[in-house]
Amino acid sequence: QVQLVESGGGLVQAGGSLRLSCAASGSFFRINAMGWYRQAPGKQRELVASITSGGSTTYADAVKGRFTISRDNAKNTVYLEMSSLKPEDTAVYYCNANARRYAWSTASEYWGQGTQVTVSS
Repeated sequence: QVQLVESGGGLVQAGGSLRLSCAASGSFFRINAMGWYRQAPGKQRELVASITSGGSTTYADAVKGRFTISRDNAKNTVYLEMSSLKPEDTAVYYCNANARRYAWSTASEYWGQGTQVTVSS
């Protein structure tokens, strides 16, 4: 099983910055892509950013130029640096990992418990 534990959420004023972290632990063979999703009240969960094990990144248009995703493969940790935050960035942010438990198994998706990010105007 893969456990994902997020940290770093909180309350910040518009224009401010926050850094989210997500550490993966447990028993697994390999972690492939990792990413961050968010879900605002009354809205569907959406991809914010993702990063492959090789470092290739993808961003939602709404956060390009403001958010930066990175990872430390040695620590099985993914980060999300968020700057120039806007009230519309307010949401619960979820960490996601695509991982294989064993060398012979197919990959599965794993989720963290979520961390609240609130941006005040």
